[in-house]
Amino acid sequence: MDVRTETRLTTTSRDGTRIAYWRSGEGPALILVHGATADHSRWETVLPLLEPHVAVYAMDRRGRGHSGDAADYRIEEEGADVAAVVEAVADATGGPVDVLGHSYGGLCLLEAMALTARIRRAVLYEAGAGVPTEPGLADELTALLADGRREEVVSELLTVAAGVTPDQLASMRTLPSWPNRVAAAHTVVREVRAHDGYRLRPERFGSLAVPTLLLLGADSPPSEAESTAAVAAALPGARVVTLAGQGHVAMLTAPDLFTAEILTFLRRST
Repeated sequence: MDVRTETRLTTTSRDGTRIAYWRSGEGPALILVHGATADHSRWETVLPLLEPHVAVYAMDRRGRGHSGDAADYRIEEEGADVAAVVEAVADATGGPVDVLGHSYGGLCLLEAMALTARIRRAVLYEAGAGVPTEPGLADELTALLADGRREEVVSELLTVAAGVTPDQLASMRTLPSWPNRVAAAHTVVREVRAHDGYRLRPERFGSLAVPTLLLLGADSPPSEAESTAAVAAALPGARVVTLAGQGHVAMLTAPDLFTAEILTFLRRST
């Protein structure tokens, strides 16, 4: 039986924060940028499907896992973190690289696309750009965190903001990555507030020629469709693929479909 191996690497972002990322698999480079409450381990359900085809570089975003953090938080620095990993991997592999960002990680990837020319192709899965969360959610999460109810912070974000169903949430709780989500609960409030304050400025991206796949769950909240349409209008090289019967976490609910769409896009865009 094959045993997975992964290697931890690090790079330094522009503000001096150390960012860790994990390499596994063989083939062209694909950087994975996770969303809120997670770390690089959230990709556990799809790594076995990706690794035979691509060399995966899965980030720990700042404030969790083996990555560092900074006293002040700005989403622009998260974009710089992604760009720093892109530059490091491109240097190591000798060419531009592909990047996949999910949810808030997709928003970080969008920011990175304006910072580096070494992204060859991009996949954004429901980045949520320009569409705020439910009114009062950030304050509710702040109160839960202050009370030490970290697991409720994670559950509330997933169900209210991401539309995760009770069955999907129960499944997520059984995964080895769940304790890492709870450990990252302190990052949730700052990301929700940054997300709610984010303004998509199409003029920043109009000159980009990066082929981009925008994944959208057919069963996701309407806000995700609204956001995806706005991002599609801002990125000249973007096309939207809707995942039938899926919501915000298709890597969990339909890993074969999820990876097939990504690999098909990467092959057709070569």
